[in-house]
Amino acid sequence: MLERSDVSRRDFLRLLAGTAAAPSALAAALGVHPAEAARRTATSPGASPPHAARAVHADRLGAIGIQLYTVRDLMARDVEGTLAALARIGYREVEFAGLHGRSAREMRAILDRLELTAPAGHVSLAEVRDDLDRVLDDAATLGQDYVVCPYLDVAYRSRDGIKRAAEIFNRAGAAARGVGLGFAYHNHDFEFEPLPDGTLPYDLLLAETDPALVRMEMDLFWITKGGGDPLAYFARHAGRFPLVHVKDLSADGAMVNVGEGTIDFAKIFARAEQAGIRHYFVEHDQPAAPLDDARVSYTYLRRLEF
Repeated sequence: MLERSDVSRRDFLRLLAGTAAAPSALAAALGVHPAEAARRTATSPGASPPHAARAVHADRLGAIGIQLYTVRDLMARDVEGTLAALARIGYREVEFAGLHGRSAREMRAILDRLELTAPAGHVSLAEVRDDLDRVLDDAATLGQDYVVCPYLDVAYRSRDGIKRAAEIFNRAGAAARGVGLGFAYHNHDFEFEPLPDGTLPYDLLLAETDPALVRMEMDLFWITKGGGDPLAYFARHAGRFPLVHVKDLSADGAMVNVGEGTIDFAKIFARAEQAGIRHYFVEHDQPAAPLDDARVSYTYLRRLEF
């Protein structure tokens, strides 16, 4: 059983409405750290689905996050030391790709010590399908807003397979929403390879999932590599993209550090409100020097104006 708090949903909404300027009061009621209460107040996951909130951005990005798959080898050797190094670079948000042998409670304690938050985490389709209660319980413990499925296995890439995946995602989204969380899917490039009838898998997945229950984490590298246009999707499916993966594409099609390739991030982020973007996660699948590369991408984004 998921036990986020003894406070009822109605009481949570009342507290949320009355404590926007005083997260310490909400923290006392919920039994969480004041920083966590402040984050919940800002995102308001109990008042409405996280995706319903207005995306907040100005001339420069606010909090910049990183998908921890980027530093997976370092995490395997030293979880807390790696997270501390990312915090020193300036990252304040992380997105998990596994917990490296730690429990959700243990990992949450590390995050709190380092003053980091984890708005989202990746879990496999099999976990979403077969172990959803545990997935949601861990997400709540970690303080996440979103559970993200990062990949469709080959068996789910046909028209029928995509429809089966969409059914799983709709059920997961409904269950997540019931406990104040959101659910999202992260793309690669295969979703932009037409099916035999000419339909793009990404379009079919968007059509077959309930937009109130299933959001998208757009990987800006993979959609661009696959020939898709992020701005066109923002326009057609406004508000459905609360999360983005920020990674760059070189002229020869390679993945490179953010700012070293061809993607016009300023143009994309200027449409953040239309898209619904709330979290920006740097990622590099095969970094030559994970922490150095993470610093290069962070520095570029911190200076980016749009």
